Amino acid sequence: MRRTTGVLGVAVGLALSCQAMAADVTVLAAGRIHTMDAVQPEVEALAFDEDGEILALGGRSELLRRYPDAERLDFAGATVVPGLIDAHGHVAGLGMTRMQADLVGSASKQEVVERLRAFAADLPEGEWLVGRGWDQNDWPERSFPTAADLDAAFPDRPVWLTRIDGHAGWANSAAMEAAAAKSGRDLAGEWQPEGGRIVREAGGAATGIFVDGAMPLVESALPSMDAADTERALSLGMEMAVEHGLTGVHDAGVSLEQLRAYQALADRGDMPLRIHAMADGDSDALAWLCDNGTYMHPGGRLQMRAVKLYIDGALGSRGAALIEDYSDDSGNDGLLLMTPGQLVDVAARAKECDVQVATHAIGDRGNRVVLDAFEQVLGSDAESDHRWRIEHAQILTGPDIPRFAPLGVIASMQPTHATSDMPWAAERTGPERIQWAYAWRKLRDAGARLALGSDFPVESVDPRLGLYAAATRTDAQGMPEGGWLPQEKLTAWESLRGFTRDAAYAGFAEDRVGSLAVGKRADFVLLAQDPLAIDPAQLDELQVLSTWVDGEAVYQRP
Repeated sequence: MRRTTGVLGVAVGLALSCQAMAADVTVLAAGRIHTMDAVQPEVEALAFDEDGEILALGGRSELLRRYPDAERLDFAGATVVPGLIDAHGHVAGLGMTRMQADLVGSASKQEVVERLRAFAADLPEGEWLVGRGWDQNDWPERSFPTAADLDAAFPDRPVWLTRIDGHAGWANSAAMEAAAAKSGRDLAGEWQPEGGRIVREAGGAATGIFVDGAMPLVESALPSMDAADTERALSLGMEMAVEHGLTGVHDAGVSLEQLRAYQALADRGDMPLRIHAMADGDSDALAWLCDNGTYMHPGGRLQMRAVKLYIDGALGSRGAALIEDYSDDSGNDGLLLMTPGQLVDVAARAKECDVQVATHAIGDRGNRVVLDAFEQVLGSDAESDHRWRIEHAQILTGPDIPRFAPLGVIASMQPTHATSDMPWAAERTGPERIQWAYAWRKLRDAGARLALGSDFPVESVDPRLGLYAAATRTDAQGMPEGGWLPQEKLTAWESLRGFTRDAAYAGFAEDRVGSLAVGKRADFVLLAQDPLAIDPAQLDELQVLSTWVDGEAVYQRP
């Protein structure tokens, strides 16, 4: 992404420093303010009180007359948009990228080992070496690695490396020995764990790759994180989010321990943005929700009223459940991580508890199973305000796309998945199925609501890259020319809506955030450029000058 500097950045710093002289009312004016509100789509200024509630919107002179004693902030050359909300991310996972070896973008197994050696230089002897971000599709051989690729460099230290999508892991021999000892099971043989796959050699020996439901065999042997580690991971993740213009995140899979850490941070006033937490499957967190009811922290920045389930794996590791076999792997049609009956059971319990159900589904079989289960459980309540969601909804079929809107099911999708996967996705699906993949336009035209996000740290936390991918369907170099499957592009306005109004709706928060209107929270982002006026090909060049939550600047560009 190209970066520029200028006097606007200086003006932002001066204006924000003036905020130290807090007034009961602040009037903020900008070159343009896009409210994403149909009543007043564009204004010059907005006024908010010391509690962060929007009091008025309109012309600059008009609001200054109404509030003559207000604190004045004037950003004449900038554009304001409602706070950006990532509808699907993993905050602790993002924070952990600063606490583990970062393997994102590694172009070969050799580069992975080099990065690991550098990271391990400061680790105590015998401590596990943990990292994330490798992707065999970016390597010359494009095949899964093995434990032997790590053993030469790390013969004694256990190594566990999570694939970029979080749906496969790569272990060395020392880690597999620890996993076998912890589980009491020989990893060799013909057996497979439920909902997972241990990749094995012809003789039955484990190669070091564990897919989906097989990953806990190794992860259970890892040293557990304590409360301080969890708080640090969440704090780092939230800090990275606001730096990129996010004022809210739907955290897709939060354990009860992580919720406690969030609560401790919220109690101390250390949450710079809003979190819509989803319980991590059929777990203690869901049981707590059912016992205690949906949760909202008094400070208004933390809620839990949803559960995140998984029906299948990921396309990159060939774990997404397909109706027909993978085009590049005959005999493999992916993995179901829950049976259809299990999904119906958990969804029915969630419905009884008034808990929103959000289910990961990537393959066309996975998506159909989820739609069938939702249809069965919701029954005559399909038109109720349930706001159930399918997370990713990547590979669909023609008959299933029109089912979303009548069921009231939100398609929670991540635009950068398409531009990251496009070099190899058609190899997995073949030329016919790919026409129904990452089908944003087809879904929207069929009446489905699109809540957009990134799935960080699988993809970058930067929402500007999501806006760019949604509107162009090209990579950072603008390729392919005209966009990949260009008929699925969204407009810049539709993309922005997906990260604001529709993401807010998907988190039951549209009465508070997602657009700028009287009575709502003063959550907004100050940008150096207007995302609705520039060429969509420049959306990834937007400069975030400052991020505001409840009328407070939680980030400002240096």
